[in-house]
Amino acid sequence: MSIYAKDNQLPSSCSITIFSVVLTTGSTQTDFGPQLKSLNKERFTVVGWDPRGYGRSRPPQRDFPPDFFERDAKDAVALMETLGFGRFSLLGWSDGGITALIAAATKPQLIDKMVVWGSNAFVSQDDLKLYNMVRDVSKWSERMRRPMEEVYGAEAFAKTWESWVDGIAQFAHRPEGSICVEHLPLISCPTLIIHGEKDPMVPSFHPHYLHKHIKGSRLHLMPEGKHNLHLRYAEEFNKLVEDFLEESPDYFSTPNN
Repeated sequence: MSIYAKDNQLPSSCSITIFSVVLTTGSTQTDFGPQLKSLNKERFTVVGWDPRGYGRSRPPQRDFPPDFFERDAKDAVALMETLGFGRFSLLGWSDGGITALIAAATKPQLIDKMVVWGSNAFVSQDDLKLYNMVRDVSKWSERMRRPMEEVYGAEAFAKTWESWVDGIAQFAHRPEGSICVEHLPLISCPTLIIHGEKDPMVPSFHPHYLHKHIKGSRLHLMPEGKHNLHLRYAEEFNKLVEDFLEESPDYFSTPNN
């Protein structure tokens, strides 16, 4: 698995691990550039990670068994432990947010804080319609498709994306369409949920559901934000993240601020 770090800082209590299991099957380098470049290196050790089958963590080819999110969460935690991080915070976008939710629920003793955006805990019938609408990457704009084709090649990207659509669709057949619904009550770390109100891929009921079911969580809405809000509004996003991570834990003593 590939690890990206902008500096060679030693592990510290202020470390951030970035999960880059993104909806567009990108990589840490393509999808977290402004965060790797601009988050405060004097305060944080930033670790970017490509899960198996994505980005530079290939081979193997990406696959989507029923437990692929749990597998990614286990891999991520094992990586950070191997690197010597005793405790760390999580940033997770889209599928990476789901991975972060599971990691925070299953390894609470390791997680300080968590930020997730563009993520969902279940798959609804409305979600399935959205996924199937974008299944054929040949219908995407060149601007959206080109960065992924540069990472994977056109044929491999199209195949991986179709496999992702099938992989995420399998959760719709579970009770409540659950991806990680049962994990949410187990999350105990301070959690910031960010949502772009113009996100075409994640309807607004998803962040509100997370906010309702993660004790003590905070929801921040960005009226003009879309799915890639951390790229389009990088300066605002980075400030939100830094302020949250540096906040006193006392703020979170009251539930669902």
